[in-house]
Amino acid sequence: MGKADAVRAANALGVRWVERTDPAEGTVLMPAGVWPLLGLLAPAGSPEVRGELAQALGMPPEAAADRARDLLGLLRDVPVVGSALGLWTSRRLRPRPEWLSGLPPALHRRLTGDVPEDRRQLDAWARNATDGLIDAMPVEVDRDTRLVLAAALTVRTDWIRRFDEVHGVPYGVDDAWGEPVRYLTRWTSMLDRVAVLETPAGLVTEARVLGYGDISVHLLLGEPDARPGRVLAAGIEVLGQRHRRTTADRLPDGAPGPGLTIARIARYQPEDLLSVVVPQFTVEADHDLLAHKAVFGLKTLSARSETEHRLPGLADGEPLYLNSARQRATATFGPRGFRAASVTALGVAIGAAATTRRPPYQQRIARVGFGRPFGFLAVHRTSGLVLAAGWVTEPDREAEREPETDPWEEWQEED
Repeated sequence: MGKADAVRAANALGVRWVERTDPAEGTVLMPAGVWPLLGLLAPAGSPEVRGELAQALGMPPEAAADRARDLLGLLRDVPVVGSALGLWTSRRLRPRPEWLSGLPPALHRRLTGDVPEDRRQLDAWARNATDGLIDAMPVEVDRDTRLVLAAALTVRTDWIRRFDEVHGVPYGVDDAWGEPVRYLTRWTSMLDRVAVLETPAGLVTEARVLGYGDISVHLLLGEPDARPGRVLAAGIEVLGQRHRRTTADRLPDGAPGPGLTIARIARYQPEDLLSVVVPQFTVEADHDLLAHKAVFGLKTLSARSETEHRLPGLADGEPLYLNSARQRATATFGPRGFRAASVTALGVAIGAAATTRRPPYQQRIARVGFGRPFGFLAVHRTSGLVLAAGWVTEPDREAEREPETDPWEEWQEED
């Protein structure tokens, strides 16, 4: 039950986070990269800090630390997911052995005190841990920095059935992007890959795209006036069966959901048809977790004090507080697959600083088109863990459809 508890808690944190993320531009965030860091830090907090983190994490600090280790173990076990944990401390800080014992071995590194050199080392770790997808550690480092705790997370999956690239606007898509975009399309006979969710935000059309390695990407199209944060939250909540989800094979003909139409056509084959049309996209974001202190339980932990120690269980001596908490993330959806990466880091500082034959079959055809801003989730199918969540407002433009190099070439499996 440990991993299941961790998944539920991490997804719940993701719901609260996306609800407060209503971007005017596209964004991506990875709650599975944040929850373990907070869980590992929680037992070291003062009583007030522990209470706030327990509320944000959904369980007591000691249990959260155990579940954080379970979640990191789950991430390591998924073949197409990469994860790494990093810890750096100043020579002036001596972490308590009991706190260090809860972290993986051979993790601890030292900050030199030379700020440019420390910056180079941290940035190099971020690049290496994400295969170059994230080029820098997102937190600030200065002479007052005593500790940096970071987690890197990457997701790389190829589609089980790849998409075709098309020129122009495909048939049946109500395009509202304003400029020509790079549409991707594919057909399948499995109507249950699309569903309509009945949520407090209104109806949401969900299309699930299956990738190898037990990863799926859920595309989410809400009503035109629905808040992006609520659409994404509904997509996460339905994983815990919080909302009714009706698949397209059980929906009536007509337009039962946003961007979705279902009709009957004469066919020579006895299978139903599902058409999914979605633009190719890349989104990037840099999140300041301290902008949402209540969501992450960081109100007291991030309050600077020259006398009160916010993390007495981490080390003795000078009072510490959290002066930086950030995540940098990126996600790309293309014809061959999906990739995403993030680095989340917490910085701790001292308080002082056609034919003529009649078709014999009448079959159903469902079409879903993402012709305006929409959300997406990258989900581990077995556990239901949300690895990435994002919102697309600016897909790749049609003029960019001939890149000089193939961005998916690096995905080819090694012999």
